[in-house]
Amino acid sequence: IGSNIVSKLRTQAVKVMVGSRKLNPQNSMPEILMQEMLRIEDWLLALNNLGFQTGDVVVNSVGILRERPNESYEKIHNLAVKALAQACARLDVRLVHISAIGLTATAKSRFIRSKFEGEQAVLASGAQAIIVRPSLLDGEGGYGAKWFRRVSIWPIQFVMESPGLIAPLQVADLGEAVANLCMMNFDELAKIMELGGNDIVTIPQYLNQLRLSRKRKPALQVAMPKIIVRLFSHIFDVLAWTPLSFGHFELMQGYNVPAKNSLPILLGRRPSEVGAIIESDLNSVGVLAIK
Repeated sequence: IGSNIVSKLRTQAVKVMVGSRKLNPQNSMPEILMQEMLRIEDWLLALNNLGFQTGDVVVNSVGILRERPNESYEKIHNLAVKALAQACARLDVRLVHISAIGLTATAKSRFIRSKFEGEQAVLASGAQAIIVRPSLLDGEGGYGAKWFRRVSIWPIQFVMESPGLIAPLQVADLGEAVANLCMMNFDELAKIMELGGNDIVTIPQYLNQLRLSRKRKPALQVAMPKIIVRLFSHIFDVLAWTPLSFGHFELMQGYNVPAKNSLPILLGRRPSEVGAIIESDLNSVGVLAIK
């Protein structure tokens, strides 16, 4: 997500500073390790050192699919986000926080609950902030998107019995929408903006859309009971294999569609179709600091 936002921002004649845990000396990226940025003082020091001033924008696109040593959902999705939002409020710096549709406080998944708590922290911070909630993302380079595109070419596909709905959108469109958002007057916009693509579909229908975009005939789809998919989601969490996590198992059962789709408004055009190949800058990026 972050790399696509940066790619679009660099076309708008603004100064872009990129903070990432994966440093690139050629781009002079400052190191930002979210799991270590848990106090407002940590962010005040970082933003002051980078020369942030009133009206500048921070875009936070950091998230983890699974926990790693010292990288917990609570630290990265909640505590670091809370401290960042409070620092932005203190410095009168604007904040765009990339989240997701379908988060609830009552979810069984700690992944979902931590992201929901991060959203609430942003809203309570007093910062001039906008939360962006995309539906399922399609596009080149993304871990989950790669798996969906890979599964879509299988002649036999195992899919979950579920009433869940999604509105897939191109990650390049998300990048362009957020870049445009950074140039807008936040006072005139909703505090929460939900984004989706042109179609509302189930996961099996989405796989067929991807398959058809590659000019292949529909696959044979075998429905799997939810209990089996849930079991595999826990196994995959332990093995850190495939993007199917327990959190995504929960999300796939819900209505992950924008209540009001802001994507066409932010783009000023119709969203791109799923399965399209769109060139973009795919370097790893987490936190963006935009002057």
